[in-house]
Amino acid sequence: MEFGKVSSENVKDVDFTLPADGEQTQWVLDSANAGKAKVFIGCAKWGRKEWVGLIYPPKTKEADFLNEYAKHFNAIELNAVYYQIPSVESVRKWKKQASDNAPGDFLFCPKFPKVITHDQRLVGAEQATIEYFKIMSEFGENLGPCFLQLSESFGVKSKAVLEDYIKALPKEYKVFVELRHEQWFADPVTRQHIFQLFRETNKGAVITDVSGRRDLMHMEVTIPEVFIRFIGNGHAHKKSDFARIDEWGARLKLWQENGLQKIYFFLHQHDELDTPLLATYAIKVFNEQLGINLPEISFQPRLFD
Repeated sequence: MEFGKVSSENVKDVDFTLPADGEQTQWVLDSANAGKAKVFIGCAKWGRKEWVGLIYPPKTKEADFLNEYAKHFNAIELNAVYYQIPSVESVRKWKKQASDNAPGDFLFCPKFPKVITHDQRLVGAEQATIEYFKIMSEFGENLGPCFLQLSESFGVKSKAVLEDYIKALPKEYKVFVELRHEQWFADPVTRQHIFQLFRETNKGAVITDVSGRRDLMHMEVTIPEVFIRFIGNGHAHKKSDFARIDEWGARLKLWQENGLQKIYFFLHQHDELDTPLLATYAIKVFNEQLGINLPEISFQPRLFD
């Protein structure tokens, strides 16, 4: 993942402190509803050849990657849908593979296709949107939130387009929106309006924790669930990445105490070889901080430095 990447030598200059809670967070969370949040942790893809011999058994075939992935994680961001809406047969196959191998509930959190978000930029995308949800519905109880990622060039001038689009979305599907253009966060009035809109339309706001774009750390919880995309800085900065996860654990504990119901936490690395190492640390921290019992990742026998 290259979005928001900074050079390795500049990582030390980034302030990774989590900002204060956003305005909508104070509106949405209610300690009267406090309990144990349901936590889902995963990555963006299961098809990582570099995980063979790491968390996938040696000689695992690509056709079996999802079978193995589901033994370690209980969710996936499912970036593959961004490039092409899959067939019904593919979705049914994925659902069965995950359901047969996951020790508990497993969720697919599919990104909206590129044709909707980047090619048509939400304009005239009604038919593609209908087709997308029709296919995604095949996941049934394994369908998690759908992830609407807008491009870095999709700015405030398209606010009315975004508003019309999300208001027209079918209400039976949970949707989280990731904004990337700086304008959404730079102007306080614009920021307040868009996140209030998400709250009023029952849409979630993706929080992206990436080194080069700290403005995406808006900390606005617009429904009592959070969708967090955490991008690490690689093995050389493992200590720094672990400290960031520690801070997330503390914040999520606070949000849980104030009524947060679900957490979707997706891990990325610029070199995905290291992602399972980051994920197993996140599971350990969240189990301790949130009082839950997610199974830890099982690594293949080998030495790690």
